[in-house]
Amino acid sequence: MTIRVVVADDQALVRAGFVALLDAQDGIEVVAEADTGSRALAAAVDLRPDVVLMDIRMPEMDGLAATRAIASDPELTGVRVVVLTTFELDEYVFEAMRAGASGFLVKHTEPAELVRAVRVVADGDALLSPSVTRRLVAEFAAHAKTPAAPALPDLTSREREVMALVAEGLSNAEIGERLFMSPATARTHVSRILTKLDARDRTQLVVLAYESGLVRPRWQG
Repeated sequence: MTIRVVVADDQALVRAGFVALLDAQDGIEVVAEADTGSRALAAAVDLRPDVVLMDIRMPEMDGLAATRAIASDPELTGVRVVVLTTFELDEYVFEAMRAGASGFLVKHTEPAELVRAVRVVADGDALLSPSVTRRLVAEFAAHAKTPAAPALPDLTSREREVMALVAEGLSNAEIGERLFMSPATARTHVSRILTKLDARDRTQLVVLAYESGLVRPRWQG
């Protein structure tokens, strides 16, 4: 199946570079470009792409507002947003995760990493690369809110274990090794957790794991 992508960035040169790179790949098609957040949202509504590459800072409606609108629309549950940022630990990346983004990329990322990230996010299988995930999780943990009360009552003890490892940035294979199960079984557990929590993808599980208190930031002991 062809992965359909919308590229949203207010810098024409950056946008053109992403479009040219992605359109040259087998199985990927750029179906629209946008130079504002409102146009990115309109393209998502009209075209229902698999992935939106979303710049954070854009006129009219910024990327955070556009991401939040996409993630909150029940008609757009199949649309995944990857936030584009100039700085890897941009403070807005954390807000983008809370808003429903499936991951992020720095604009100077290697071309092969951009292509791989689009495929991974379209598949819904992981939060980009493990190395990026773990850096992001470490930073996110430091900014996590203090949970008001224990949550996630619908999860079994095994599902809680799996979710905690997802929050550490582990892949299905790594979760399987840690818990002595096959990657396929780990993937099944993750799918069930996503369904029970009505979460869009693994990124939201990271957010929920910290904000529910299932995983505590290391600095809190």
